[in-house]
Amino acid sequence: MSNETRVRSAAALAGRLTDIRRELHQNPELSHEEFETTIRIRRWLKEAGIRIAEYPLQTGVIAEIGGQRPGPVIALRADIDALPIQEETGLPFASTVPEKMHACGHDFHTAAIIGTAYLLKERENELQGTVRLIFQPAEEKAKGARQVIASGALEGVRAIFGLHNKPDLPVGTIGIKGGPLMAAADGFVVEVAGQGSHAAVPEAGNDPVVTASHIVTALQSIVSRNVGALDSAVISVTKLNSGTAWNVIPEKAVLEGTIRTFDADVRRRVRERFDQVVEGVAIAFGTTAKVRWIEGPPPVSNDEGLAELAWREAEHLELLPIAPVPSLAGEDFAAYQQLVPGLFVFVGTDGPREWHHPAFDLDERALPIAADFFAGTALRALTELASEAGEGTEA
Repeated sequence: MSNETRVRSAAALAGRLTDIRRELHQNPELSHEEFETTIRIRRWLKEAGIRIAEYPLQTGVIAEIGGQRPGPVIALRADIDALPIQEETGLPFASTVPEKMHACGHDFHTAAIIGTAYLLKERENELQGTVRLIFQPAEEKAKGARQVIASGALEGVRAIFGLHNKPDLPVGTIGIKGGPLMAAADGFVVEVAGQGSHAAVPEAGNDPVVTASHIVTALQSIVSRNVGALDSAVISVTKLNSGTAWNVIPEKAVLEGTIRTFDADVRRRVRERFDQVVEGVAIAFGTTAKVRWIEGPPPVSNDEGLAELAWREAEHLELLPIAPVPSLAGEDFAAYQQLVPGLFVFVGTDGPREWHHPAFDLDERALPIAADFFAGTALRALTELASEAGEGTEA
């Protein structure tokens, strides 16, 4: 199929994909609650004659295209869940559900991969193998990928591809980079125990608020003094709770936050120093402190060969491939990459706000571009993987 024909075919889908994205946007569902979203995705795929593969998942959809010709299985993944955020876009298709919003663009991801599915279905007889479509739940809770893996949906997959919209990149840009792209995202909860007293006689107690405040300050020295200047790490304390009255020193203070790293050794070192700093500060102030870690996904680290393949496809489609700046946001796509080679790319959407903002939006002209790019990348990957393995090419 010529470039011109492919572009026309993708552009013809633009209106349909926009409608799908807007319907999803108006009806957001949180992680593990994506029941209506699942029904919608199944319906849209079935309407195009795409077969649904039944796996033991409460929410989410697995589907397949191809298989008529021998060859490998590759997977395309989109996430489908929304966030507990009150939308402030003022859009005519804004969320109709209070305190829930597609503020990370998963509606875009879902619509784009549905568009990819439509394009691949039109060319199903060209597929030298099988494309497995994974519409994954619960990415925002960093649990959905593991559920998909546990269901068996990754079995037999030779390579997996995923995407995230990028509001700071213009439409037509595809961010493709081998190696680390997104960070490991660990959470922490620190409970500081002291001894309460009247606020007028602090010497009669042992103030956990003072300890917690010094912990927040001391933690910042880890990145500046224990992480090399050419490495990356972020420690953010995002929550600090203590006390019930203005004139009472409380018994306990609790602080929460996140650590972001790209390198396994840096991740381990930062967590070790974190524990040591918390314990040391607590002892210095005569209190005790307990750290609870919330294990997040590992870093998204892209396969170099798949990155090179996708770069060639982007150039073939006359898009603009760039090597993006890595993001310290986390993504549970990394769980798939622990098992099979994977590539996660950024799709330029030229939005007014960053992810997770109440006014987040994106340029829907990127929908057919993403669909076309992933359809072409899937075809190229199947052909090249089959050739590498010496698998048959007969019709």
